[in-house]
Amino acid sequence: MWPLLLRAARAGVPLLRGAPASPGKCPSPGPVPDPLLPAGRARPSHSEPRGRDGRGGEEEEVEGWQQLYPGHIPTSPLQKALLAAGSALMALYDPYRHDMVAVLGETTGCLVLPNLRDKMKNHPEGYRILQERPRIRLSTLDMARLQGLPDGSLGREYVRFLEDNKVSPDTRMPPKFVDDEELAYVIQRYREVHDLMHTLLGMPTNMLGEVVVKWFEAVQTGLPMCVLGAALGPVRLSTRKLQVLATELVPWAIRSGLNASCVLNIYYEQRWEQPVESLREELGIFPPPAVRV
Repeated sequence: MWPLLLRAARAGVPLLRGAPASPGKCPSPGPVPDPLLPAGRARPSHSEPRGRDGRGGEEEEVEGWQQLYPGHIPTSPLQKALLAAGSALMALYDPYRHDMVAVLGETTGCLVLPNLRDKMKNHPEGYRILQERPRIRLSTLDMARLQGLPDGSLGREYVRFLEDNKVSPDTRMPPKFVDDEELAYVIQRYREVHDLMHTLLGMPTNMLGEVVVKWFEAVQTGLPMCVLGAALGPVRLSTRKLQVLATELVPWAIRSGLNASCVLNIYYEQRWEQPVESLREELGIFPPPAVRV
């Protein structure tokens, strides 16, 4: 069953035929803007679909299923449960399967994402982010400018993190299984600022660094995916690293997560010149422990 569900998900088609996903679990508004476009920029309507050739678009209803945004795959609660179980097992077996981690986050985050969205709506900077829908991708970043910023600035340290760890913001998967276009943007934003969390927390992308960031994000967001990663990630660590994690890094990550304001309410694209230490202090993140991670 799981391989069939996974193949269907990757193909971008409904997983099971039948009734659409229950709106009682994840509210589904009517036709709404594309989550990857700024608010107010409407996508073609289902009544008058337009594709590149003008004859029909990707956003039409697919065999009776309404796509709320490009790439959206409507799923029922049962389908979400099956996907969550399968992706959790795969992510536990191979924590670097980012596609499985992404599926797990979407299929288990229905009850938490509205709370994160409301935090953004009730904050001036967060509200602007929801309205303008910025994206953090290579196509939107002026890498040469960021590389030219002073050492210690958010932009320069973020680029340094990408270079040192050989990662790219373009590897973040677009949402598929979130049955609300605004919530889909919220989880997309969370994914795209994840590397900025590494930068602010001073954590690399090795297993120990990822576990520390997951503890911080679990406290900050409450996303079940983060909680699972924080709890089960340490099983692959050595005894020495487990000791450092338990005695210094996890307590610091939890205290910082509880003390910090919502990290989704920072318009990072307009803060590139700000020193990392200044932004940490503004958010309420305590300085990282002086230990080698």
